[in-house]
Amino acid sequence: MTDIVDPVLEKYAEAHTTPPPPHLVAVDRETREKLDFPGMMVGTLEGRFLEMLVFARRPAQVLEIGTFSGYSSLAMAAGLPPGGRITTCELSPVHAEVARRHIAASPYADRIEVVEGPAIDTVQSLAGPFDFVFIDADKSSYLAYYEAVLPKLAPGGLIAADNTLWSGNVVKESDQSPDTKAIRAFNDTVAADPRVVCVQLTVRDGVTLIRRVGDSGANQ
Repeated sequence: MTDIVDPVLEKYAEAHTTPPPPHLVAVDRETREKLDFPGMMVGTLEGRFLEMLVFARRPAQVLEIGTFSGYSSLAMAAGLPPGGRITTCELSPVHAEVARRHIAASPYADRIEVVEGPAIDTVQSLAGPFDFVFIDADKSSYLAYYEAVLPKLAPGGLIAADNTLWSGNVVKESDQSPDTKAIRAFNDTVAADPRVVCVQLTVRDGVTLIRRVGDSGANQ
C-alpha cells in the first residue's frame, strides 16, 4: 500500500496516539511475520480511530465485513458499551483461525463472533439492525455490501468503508485495474446516493463515513 500521507507526519501522529495494548501488539506482530499482505491490517492510527467511532456511537451491534487477523475487531471491541457485540465476517479459514486465536486470548472473547464464509451470504442471513458497520473486504464487492447493509442499519447507524482512496489510485486515470475501478464506482455511487450523507476522510488509505438521510438528530 502506497502512503497517501507524508510518512513523517504519519509517524508523528502515531507517536501522539495512545499506543495499542499488548493483545493488539501480538496481533500486529503475527500478522507482519506470518501472513501475506500485512498492509491489509488497519494498524495503530486507524484502530484507535475505529475505537473512538464505536465509543462515540455506543452500538449494541457492530458488523464487520473482512476480519483479516482480527486487529480491527479487537480495536473496536475496546469502545463497546456494556452488552455490545461484534459480528465479523471472514472468507479465509487461515485468517479466521488467526483472528479467533487472538480474540480468545484478549479481554473481549465474549464480545466478538467470527463467522466464516462469503460475507454477502452472512450479511443476508443476519437480521440486524446494526448500529455500526465496518466494510474492509474484497473491493469488487463493496457496492454489494453497501446495498446489503444499508437497509439493516439501526436508526442513527453509521457505515465506515475502508481503503476508499486506494493508495491514491482513484485519481489516476491510467489505473484501470479491477479493484481501482470498483472503488471508484463505490465512491461515485455513495456520493450521489440521495439516501445517505457521506464524508471521505484521508485517514490512512481513506475511510468514508456514511449515514442515512433523515435519521433522528441528523442535519440534512
